[in-house]
Amino acid sequence: MQIASLSEIKKELKEKTNHELTELVLKLTKHKVENKELLAYVLFESADENHFISKIESEIDLQFAHVNIKSNYIINKNIRKIQRYIVKQIRFSKQKETEIALRIHFCKNLVDIQSKYDINNTRHQMLIRQIELIRKALKLVHEDLQFDHELELTELLEQVAH
Repeated sequence: MQIASLSEIKKELKEKTNHELTELVLKLTKHKVENKELLAYVLFESADENHFISKIESEIDLQFAHVNIKSNYIINKNIRKIQRYIVKQIRFSKQKETEIALRIHFCKNLVDIQSKYDINNTRHQMLIRQIELIRKALKLVHEDLQFDHELELTELLEQVAH
């Protein structure tokens, strides 16, 4: 079975009535949880990106607070789960400012975990990768935002150095 191209789907959607479009969207949301999450973001969260960021940051804090500390393996596994959650939220938003804010917040929590428990090479590599991704995204935002986030990144790097 060959999948239709995006342009073909777009043409077909233009021919549908509002009621048919609503039914299609509801069908998509019932099919997969991620579709429902994306639709919820688009409908309810995208209008106020700052509120969305603060909501996700508080969820990140909550997830870090519940990290299981039985072993380094379990800690790293929990952190990777948090990281996947953040990547999904960044994909929903598609805004570089949101990406930078969420990644910096993740890194701050990761540094706190590093300071509380044994220094672990896996977590250190995660931190380095996140910093690289932040720097990459920083190049694509406005200069004023670059400066603000660069200050946050510098503070973060100072914490890592200690």
